[in-house]
Amino acid sequence: MTRATLSRRLSMVFAVLLLACCGASAWLQMRSSGLHEQEVVQRLSGGLAAHIAENSELMQPGGLNQAAVKDLFDKLMAVNPSVEVYLLGLDGRIEAQAAPPGHMKRERVALAPIRKLLAGAPLPILGDDPRSADAAKVFSAAPLKMGGRDAGYVYVVLQGEDYDALAANVATDNVLRTTLWSMALVALLGLIAGLAAFRLITRPLRELTKAVKRFETEGIASLESEAPTLERLSHGSGEIALLGQAFTQMTRRIAEQWRELTLQDQQRRELFANISHDLRTPLTSLHGYLETLLLKAGTLSDEERRRYLEIALGQSRKVGRLAQELFELARLEYGVVKPEKENFALADLVQDVFQKFELAAEARHQQLRPDIAPGLPVVSADLGMIERVLTNLLDNAIRHTPAGGEIEVQLRPANAGVAVQVSDTGPGIPGELQKGLFVRPVFLSGARSDGSGSGGLGLVIVQRILQLHGSDIRLVPQAGKGAVFRFQLGGAQGA
Repeated sequence: MTRATLSRRLSMVFAVLLLACCGASAWLQMRSSGLHEQEVVQRLSGGLAAHIAENSELMQPGGLNQAAVKDLFDKLMAVNPSVEVYLLGLDGRIEAQAAPPGHMKRERVALAPIRKLLAGAPLPILGDDPRSADAAKVFSAAPLKMGGRDAGYVYVVLQGEDYDALAANVATDNVLRTTLWSMALVALLGLIAGLAAFRLITRPLRELTKAVKRFETEGIASLESEAPTLERLSHGSGEIALLGQAFTQMTRRIAEQWRELTLQDQQRRELFANISHDLRTPLTSLHGYLETLLLKAGTLSDEERRRYLEIALGQSRKVGRLAQELFELARLEYGVVKPEKENFALADLVQDVFQKFELAAEARHQQLRPDIAPGLPVVSADLGMIERVLTNLLDNAIRHTPAGGEIEVQLRPANAGVAVQVSDTGPGIPGELQKGLFVRPVFLSGARSDGSGSGGLGLVIVQRILQLHGSDIRLVPQAGKGAVFRFQLGGAQGA
C-alpha cells in the first residue's frame, strides 16, 4: 500500500468508502422498509384486538370462558397464521394463549407499550413477544372489560412465528438478493465514475511527477522540453495548480542560478587567467632586472645600477598594488567588510581626495576641476569606503587621460541625496569592454592602461563598495567626454 501511487491509493480508499456507504445505505434501506412495513401492518390491524374484546363469549360470571377463548384463538390463527392472540391480566401476566407446547418464553408482557398504543402514540410501537425472550414486535391491544370494569387486555402479536419464518425465506430469496444486486450495481457504477474522476483529477499531478523525475535524471536540460507542460500546469486554481506554479518558479530559479554559476565559473577562470597575466608581466620584468644586476654587478656603473633598481622597485610596487586589490576585493566579496555609516559633507571629501592627486595631475599637465552645486545635503555612508571609491575613479581617470586633459567631479542634489559624476577627457572605454566593465574578470590594464596598474580591479572594488551602500555605478555616454561614471549616495536621515 505504501509503495502504490497516489492515484491507486486514492482509488483504493474511495472503493472502501464506497462499499461502506453502499452497505450502510442498504442497511438503512432495509431498516426503513421494515419500519414502514411494521407501521402499515399495525395500522391495518389496529382494531383487531378491540374486535376480539367485544366478543361476549370470552367472559362468564366466574371469569374467562376457557373453551370459548381457545376456540376463538384457534379460528383466528387458522384464518391468519401470522397473528398470535393472548389475554393479559391487569398486571400484564398472560392468562390465556394458544401457543404450541414449549413455545412460550415469557409469563408476563410489559404494559408500557400497550398504554402508549392506547394513548395514540406515533406508530410503529413495539411490544414484547411472548414467544421470544428478547424480541419486540408490532401488536394490537384493547382493554377487556367484565361487568363494566377492566379485567385485562386482549394482546395480539401481528407478526408471529409463522410470519417470521415466511419473511425470512422471502427475504433470502427475493428482497435480500434484490438489495445486494442493486448495491453491487451502484457500487460498480460509482467505482467506475470515481476512478475516472480520480484519474482526471490526478492527471496534472502525474504530469508534474513525470516532469520532476525527468528533471532529477536529466537535470537542467529537461526544463526546455518540459516548459509547455509546466506552463499548462501553472494555470488555473487549486492545490495542484499552486504546486505546479511553485515547481515552475523553482525550476526557473534553479535554471537562473545554474546559468549564474556557470557564468561565475567562467568568470573565475578568466579572473585567474587575467591575474596570472597581470602578475607575470611585472614579475618577469622584476626578475630580469634583478638577474641583470646580479650577473653584471662588477661592470655596471652607479647610474645604471640605480636605474635598474628603480625599475625593479616600480615593478615590485605594481605586484604589491595588485595583491592589495585582490585582498580587498576578496574581503568585499565574502562579506568580511561592513559599512559603518556616518553623516558627512561629500563636497569636503572630494576636496580632500583632490589634494592627494594634485601632484600627480600637475606632473601629467592635467587639470582637476570640481563642479559642486551649492546647498548639497549631507550624505550617510562609510567615509573610508567612499574615499576609496573616489580615489579609484580619480586614479583611473588620471592614468588614462592624456597630457593637458581634464578630470571633473560633479556633485548634484538628487532624490534627497547626492548624485556623483566623475568624467575625463581621455579616449573612453572601448565598446566591447563596456558590457562587462564591472564584472570580476574584466581588466582594463591591457585595454586602456599605460602599464602602471590594473584599472579593472579598481572598478570592481568600486562596484562592490557601492552595492554595500545600496547604490550602483554606471558608465554613461556624454558628448565631448571620455569615460563618465555616475553613482548616487543617500542623504542622512532627518537631514
